[in-house]
Amino acid sequence: MTQATESPADPRADRSPHDAGWAALAGVVAGAAGLAVAELVAALVAPAASTLFAGGAAVVDAVPGWLKDFAVQWFGTNDKAVLLGSMGVVLALGAALAGWLELRRPPVGALLIGAVGVVGAMVAVLRPDATALWALPSVVGIGGAVILLRTAIAKLRPVADLRTDQGTTVDRRGFLAVTGIAAGVAVLALAGSRVVSAGASAVNAVREKISLPAAKEAAAPVPAGADLELDGLTPYLTPNPEFYRIDTALRVPQLEPADWSLEVHGLVDEPFTITWDELLALPLEEHHVTLACVSNTVGGDLIGNALWLGYPIRALLERAKPQAGADMVLSRSDDGFTAGTPLEVLQDPDRASLLAVGMNGEPLPVEHGFPARLVVPGLYGYVSATKWVTSLEVTTFDADQGYWTPRGWSALGPIKLESRIDVPRGSAAPGAVTVAGVAWAQHTGIGKVEVRADDGAWVTAELAETVGPDTWRQWRASIDLDAGDHTLAVRATDTDGLVQTEAQAPPAPDGATGWHTVQLSVG
Repeated sequence: MTQATESPADPRADRSPHDAGWAALAGVVAGAAGLAVAELVAALVAPAASTLFAGGAAVVDAVPGWLKDFAVQWFGTNDKAVLLGSMGVVLALGAALAGWLELRRPPVGALLIGAVGVVGAMVAVLRPDATALWALPSVVGIGGAVILLRTAIAKLRPVADLRTDQGTTVDRRGFLAVTGIAAGVAVLALAGSRVVSAGASAVNAVREKISLPAAKEAAAPVPAGADLELDGLTPYLTPNPEFYRIDTALRVPQLEPADWSLEVHGLVDEPFTITWDELLALPLEEHHVTLACVSNTVGGDLIGNALWLGYPIRALLERAKPQAGADMVLSRSDDGFTAGTPLEVLQDPDRASLLAVGMNGEPLPVEHGFPARLVVPGLYGYVSATKWVTSLEVTTFDADQGYWTPRGWSALGPIKLESRIDVPRGSAAPGAVTVAGVAWAQHTGIGKVEVRADDGAWVTAELAETVGPDTWRQWRASIDLDAGDHTLAVRATDTDGLVQTEAQAPPAPDGATGWHTVQLSVG
């Protein structure tokens, strides 16, 4: 009789259930190494070409206005960290899936990671001012991730054990070695990218050595009575580190003054470009101006007041000589952001619209637009306050749109009349309770503030002094309250007699409205 031959071993027979977990780990480590290498290459080519940051910028560009508003309301100035963290989680899960697929259905996992590289490269080269080289970080980094993944997963596949000729074996020791090498690559590449990117800190070093010229037209001193100095009340001038920051830049642009210039062009008779040294040689002016974000909710804190130093945009436009028919200036940031500002606003001789270089007595902080940004009283930042500005294009609203307009926000963004209660919050003792806060009506001015408890009579508040109509104004009032729960409300009236509306409206599409109320427990 012919002896029955033993059927070949199933190649999956010796595969441990733990191998799927190891494969997922390999995917995560390979993906991390690839992104780290991409960061290193981006640091050499162009920081904005980073796979992660270019992808994040594309996400920011793609989100509709309502989603951006939701993110700012929930996360405030931490919205960028939340976005990048969420992307990290999604990429990690995707990389784990790729590892599992590469083990079970090769080469599907490698193709999945490769697709990330292709998308990353495409997104990078489509960024504003990008070149073909911007694809290099994703191609090199993610290409390396594919090689690492395939090499690691190959060690987990059962192969014939030629030493004993008995079944199959898995080279888990080799797998751990490859995975460890991948982890090492990730750490070294990330460290290398940080070393190469140390040039970013050079911009801060340059900034710290700058001595701005004195203003030819100095701002009026802040009156002694402008700050009521109550515990919990927002100060009249917002310190730079506490000033809100809402913009589209996931990576803060690093511009050295020597490399910066501003182009004034478009529908003008005499276009020109101005350098940093030429800008500082002009007669600069100081003005106190309150800036507000359109995403600020009623009672929110996306608003701040500062002393700005700069050159009148009106004078720059006069030099360029806008042509008849032009009605908008499209300002462009180094990171690609644009804002459309009414030309007549920037030409208004009674409005202190500045190409600003200084903030509260020092050069602009890097995250607030260094070396230069726009400051326009009376307009929300999304249509006026372009940071890291490099271009002013005189155009028309019919021909061009700012960044947020096609995403559902109004083309015009005049700041709404608003007021806010800062103190008290939470609880208070029975008797005379001091209620205080801030109110603003930029470029018009606050004429009156009233507060009330529950549905009682309105009580006129004491107004603090102010520099002028382009800044917010502190106020305070005293209300007698019995023990129990109360609702405090505030409303403002501007100097033209317009009373703040009670109608509640969300920030989109042109700014929130409504009376700010707080709940107070007295007892």
